[in-house]
Amino acid sequence: MNPLCSRCNLVVYPTEKVNCLDKYWHKGCFSCEVCKMTLNMKNYKGFEKRPYCNAHYPKTNFTCVADTPENLRLKQQSQMQSQVRYREDFEKNKGKGFSVVADTPELQRIKKTQENISNIRYHEEFEKRKGGEAPHHPPNNPSPGFQPPAASQNFHYEPTPEPVRPAAAAPPPSAGKRYRAVYDYAAADEDEVSFMDGDVIVDVQQIDEGWMYGRVERTGQQGMLPANYVEAI
Repeated sequence: MNPLCSRCNLVVYPTEKVNCLDKYWHKGCFSCEVCKMTLNMKNYKGFEKRPYCNAHYPKTNFTCVADTPENLRLKQQSQMQSQVRYREDFEKNKGKGFSVVADTPELQRIKKTQENISNIRYHEEFEKRKGGEAPHHPPNNPSPGFQPPAASQNFHYEPTPEPVRPAAAAPPPSAGKRYRAVYDYAAADEDEVSFMDGDVIVDVQQIDEGWMYGRVERTGQQGMLPANYVEAI
């Protein structure tokens, strides 16, 4: 059964049938809704399943929305949500707003210039302080009872030298105690004695569990030595 034409409602035979916009048309009936210009599959434009030419194709216009109470309420609610989100983002990013500045050659030059200026000012201040402050001159017409302040004095501070650590007094030697060094030892202080592996230590006196006092028989030097570096013979 042959379909009907969407324009003239007559039967459309296969030889003159145009299938477009989900409808069937005669070739002569497939025309613009406004100017009735015959269209084809290449130059038509469909709108709401109706064919139009390019000149009469309906253009979509935006409609103005009235400020109804419901629209105003929605608008106010959207603004409140935006403010809440803004405050939340502000609190989260508080203290984190420092951006990383690229270390460009221009920034390096400015930084170096600032350092040079700081060094020059520091040396100027240092030279002024080194030379002493200028004395304060009283005014030409001092008021009654005015006494000019005393001129500032420069005090030369000399640090107190640290006391010299006296050498430990040699305890009286005790005969009969001889030890042999089992390791090399280099004196780390003035009251200590150096020795080599195999040296004989005589006149040894025990000071505490870790230290002794004795004389190296090979060199004749005497002083303190670690007890775990020697053994009794």
